Amino acid sequence: MKMLAVVPEHRLSSADPFQVEVWGETATIPARIYQDEPNADVVRSLAGTQQVILRCLYSWHCDGRVRQRPLEQIVRLDEAWVVPFVVQLAGEYVVEILEAIYRGLPGLGVPDSVQRGLYGEFIARNPAFFARTERRVVSNWSCYYRWE
Repeated sequence: MKMLAVVPEHRLSSADPFQVEVWGETATIPARIYQDEPNADVVRSLAGTQQVILRCLYSWHCDGRVRQRPLEQIVRLDEAWVVPFVVQLAGEYVVEILEAIYRGLPGLGVPDSVQRGLYGEFIARNPAFFARTERRVVSNWSCYYRWE
């Protein structure tokens, strides 16, 4: 796959992946990646879907600033396979990432919107994953932001 050829060699192996169901298929997603970011010109040379896949993977980079940049690009996409990357990031302790998710998903509160349908379907198919993410959100808020 041409997309993997642009990913620099890794310094460390990825952390334990997590599995979710996306429209009836199991997806295995790395919990963290440690590869340096590929050159922007090389990324632009990839096909559109390849760029999105790469951005999804880099939304799980070990550096929060690196995570945020691709997140801001993928969160607006109405693709079912992007949803688990965004939902998992909602469990982060980095407030800027949570703000980017909030800005990128204005349709979540709109009945019958595409975003609400995609995210609702994902949550319905992955209740344990969503419950764990929800606990992380509450715990992180309590630990880092309760006093603000």
